[in-house]
Amino acid sequence: MAAQPLPYVHEDLDARSLHFSTSAIQSRMQIRRPDALALEYTRLMMGWLMLRPDARRLAMIGLGGGSIAKFCHRHLPRTTMLAVEIDPQVIALRDAFQLPADDARLRVIEDDGARFVAQTDARFDVLMVDAFDAEGMPAALGTQRFYDDCADVLQPDGLLVVNLHASHPHRPLYVERIRRGFGEGLVQVLDHDGSNCVVFAARGDAIVPAHKTCSRRPAALAEAPWQELRSAFARLASALARIQENAIAASAMRP
Repeated sequence: MAAQPLPYVHEDLDARSLHFSTSAIQSRMQIRRPDALALEYTRLMMGWLMLRPDARRLAMIGLGGGSIAKFCHRHLPRTTMLAVEIDPQVIALRDAFQLPADDARLRVIEDDGARFVAQTDARFDVLMVDAFDAEGMPAALGTQRFYDDCADVLQPDGLLVVNLHASHPHRPLYVERIRRGFGEGLVQVLDHDGSNCVVFAARGDAIVPAHKTCSRRPAALAEAPWQELRSAFARLASALARIQENAIAASAMRP
């Protein structure tokens, strides 16, 4: 088996990025705003705040440059977050991306994500999955067993958030496996350039926003980070509205 390429850091005038190769960016940090979410799909993943604004226990499979972990650590002081990363070389770069040291609210552990969800006794309000290497998403993170295990580590009303490559030929299969594990409480949201597809799947009830007005700022979030996320929330709200419209149309067609 060929050795996996080592992750490396590339820096230009205003940003620092994590790479396994020159063909794709794994993570990006604005040097002047290290806690900002520079990539759109990461802002989309934070759409869980619209659906579960009172979530307190978060977990993430895949650390990357730690963008989401940093954002949550800075802007959500009442939450705790556990990041699970399989590659020690990625973890070793945490200082380069200004990820805070482990404390009472943030912990980074080295482990295989599939093994972690299969074996942990912990239960989370939100589980985010954003794990890619030089070859793409590991096969173990797209199996039915993995998504079933994800459901098991969530609280009864917990939420799974998964980032997938939108153009991957197996994306429909992965989405269908998530649906089997979670039921019909599922919505897919594409980023603007169609590169990433973020899937939200609810354990228990169907996905619904916490407030009828989806543009409402979550109480836990200050104004500045809210402005950063507003366009992502609007994109998620539009996807939810389409699902509701389709459901109403389908109901009207029944005899």
